[in-house]
Amino acid sequence: MNRLLVLAIAILFLADVPDVRAEAPLGKWVRDAQKRVVKVYGAGGLKGLEAYQSGFLVSPEGHIATAWSYVLDVEPIVLLDDGRRFESKIVGFEPALELAVLKIEATETPFFELNNERTVDWGDPVIAVSNLFNIATGNEPASVMQGTVASVTDLNARRGTFKTPYRGKVLILDLIANNPGAAGGAVIDSNGQLAGMLGKELRDSTTGVWLNYAVPANALRTTIGDIIAGRKTTVVNSSTATLPRKDSHNPGFLGLVMVPDVLETTPAYIDTVAPNSPAARVSLRPDDLILLVNGQRVDSQRTLRSLLRTIDRRDDVELTVQRDTQILPVTLQP
Repeated sequence: MNRLLVLAIAILFLADVPDVRAEAPLGKWVRDAQKRVVKVYGAGGLKGLEAYQSGFLVSPEGHIATAWSYVLDVEPIVLLDDGRRFESKIVGFEPALELAVLKIEATETPFFELNNERTVDWGDPVIAVSNLFNIATGNEPASVMQGTVASVTDLNARRGTFKTPYRGKVLILDLIANNPGAAGGAVIDSNGQLAGMLGKELRDSTTGVWLNYAVPANALRTTIGDIIAGRKTTVVNSSTATLPRKDSHNPGFLGLVMVPDVLETTPAYIDTVAPNSPAARVSLRPDDLILLVNGQRVDSQRTLRSLLRTIDRRDDVELTVQRDTQILPVTLQP
């Protein structure tokens, strides 16, 4: 009789235990997510850095969100899940979020919707989908890692030890996401919704500890929407009037000597900085790459000179520069 009673109690107890496997995020959502994740190929960085990363579709018209990095020094090539290959255009980026939005000529693409609210909290299961280690080079599905959200915290609470311009909430991930090629990948929750974008490889400069993190999707939503709608763009405005040379800025007036301009699209790398110049006062250095001038993208030295010709010599110049893996905003005052 006692054995029957124990068995009955055990059956009732097990009936109330949720099926962990059924609630795990692995399942049909994963394949749907893989179809929305893309492989991004662009420029290699200094010291042999990889020329590839990840991204994910955010509109049915072929808009792609990804991490801003040296890979995007050139207009990147994008491979979809089905193996189709597209040339892409950078339609906008926000250095403070380390976010870029690309556009390919494709329609009716599967995409992630961006929610207003954060969809995960600490302890929640998540899936990271990306092209880490460049494993998916054609129509192979993107790589998948399962883990949990260890915490949700402000990245600037790290007391400056992690070198990144982003200051805001991040999802600290209990999974190894800081691998080459994973940056810009998607993090999804157990309902298949986009929870965040995998950040770039980030290492504590003091302790050497690597940080596995993602920027929450709700932190990206407004900027991505503004870029897609054309309210925020880094595309050069060709209608802006050019000022006479004596009235406008130029690299030399700011104290910048650029690397030799030998190509049609020579990148705007700084070669030397003149002492006691506006550039020296904001600690610009040789090998810094100028990305933006007053919010407009610099894709070559020719574009840099053209943009400076539109700015009165008496006015400040807002630059965004890339230094190794950092993206830094500076203001040059004449």
